[in-house]
Amino acid sequence: MIKATYNDKQLAVDILTDAFKENKSVNYIVKQDAKKNERVRNLMSYSFEVCCSSGDVFFSDDKTAVALVSYPDKKKITCKSVFLDLGLIFKTMSLTSAMKALKRESLIKKNYPTKEIYYLWFIGVSRENQGKGKGTQLLKELIEHSDTLNRKVYLETSTLRNIPWYEKFGFRVFKELNFDYTLYMFTRDL
Repeated sequence: MIKATYNDKQLAVDILTDAFKENKSVNYIVKQDAKKNERVRNLMSYSFEVCCSSGDVFFSDDKTAVALVSYPDKKKITCKSVFLDLGLIFKTMSLTSAMKALKRESLIKKNYPTKEIYYLWFIGVSRENQGKGKGTQLLKELIEHSDTLNRKVYLETSTLRNIPWYEKFGFRVFKELNFDYTLYMFTRDL
């Protein structure tokens, strides 16, 4: 696993946009119109920026898989973060989806502890490399990294086929939230 630099943004956004463009959770907040793919791209760009300032971005050694990790306790309100948040709303959402996103994020945060956590926000593999163990290897290394930081891993998925994959690594569903889809919240004990 290698730590991304800011110069890796384009590649990370490309991989994540392709991996998440049909994701229920992403599409719940992204305005559904002719610019949907561009809007998903804007969400991934925003997420990359947030993780660069208050988390980490990691690639697999061959840069075919990427993970965005956030440390919510390190997130600070700055002029840049406000600008990023406003940009996300205007470039990605409608007013209705922005309200849904705020409500959803509030419900999610209520279910996470206030102590230091390792929030695996996104993990994706380039389409041509899916099913080859790239995501599995990256997830194993992320778990090891979280252990060295003594931070418990938390994540969500709305993709049913991901549930057994996460469970294979010791994750367990601790909460289900229902929107227009079911969001499965996972944690993994240290």
